[in-house]
Amino acid sequence: MAGETDLKTLLATLSPRLNPGEFVFCCVSDPNLAAGAEVLGSFRETEGTTLILARSDAERLGLAYDYVAAWITLDVHSALAAVGLTAAFASALGRANISCNVIAGYHHDHLFVAREDAERAMAVLRQLAVEGC
Repeated sequence: MAGETDLKTLLATLSPRLNPGEFVFCCVSDPNLAAGAEVLGSFRETEGTTLILARSDAERLGLAYDYVAAWITLDVHSALAAVGLTAAFASALGRANISCNVIAGYHHDHLFVAREDAERAMAVLRQLAVEGC
């Protein structure tokens, strides 16, 4: 089933969900250093591989991190080709002075915001859904 592309529909059905837990971004030279951990996401860069995982796993494995995040899933099934959704929520969060790191999955967008900003971010996203673009 193809994802939604209409921005008004996407915003109206944003359905942000705060996932339990604390998450961190770690940069490793060898992704195998995270063996035994549930890696939520990874991305290979020239400087190393970024891993997103639970803070408890990073600490257990001795992996360094400097940003503790909350994980928000937008439960709307957004198409990868949808235009404007990332800009809309990033702008709304930016106006509220909330940083946001975005991972686009096949079905949903996943936002990582500073743990202390999680509830404020949820409020901003809920308001965005009510107001639309």
